[in-house]
Amino acid sequence: MSAEQALRAAALALLAGDAALAALVHGVFDGVPARASAPYLSVGAAEGSDWGTKDVAGREVRLVLTLVGAGEAAGDAAAARVEALVPGLRGDTGGWRIVGARVVRTRFGFAKDGGWRHEMVVRCRCLVG
Repeated sequence: MSAEQALRAAALALLAGDAALAALVHGVFDGVPARASAPYLSVGAAEGSDWGTKDVAGREVRLVLTLVGAGEAAGDAAAARVEALVPGLRGDTGGWRIVGARVVRTRFGFAKDGGWRHEMVVRCRCLVG
């Protein structure tokens, strides 16, 4: 399994399994759901690049998490909960060892229909486990 696939699977399991986040969103989805009522969280694209050492293969993977909502509520509590969960990605998964995980970039914006999107880019550094 690639580091990108392993990280996406780990992120889905971690985020979907958190009761506090479940109380704030209607669901955690693999990609953009065909139908879902806001607010929800989608685990999006994962982009990887080499992060190996002289003797150990490694990947740096950037994963996009997107909170989508409607109305005036900006989803601050849900975004804060996601950020608090991200360090929990560290550990072994799918043949890789995630040695570092943190949110490195966020973007918040409003849509014309009154909805909003809060995107978070998570950087994980992985070594072959």
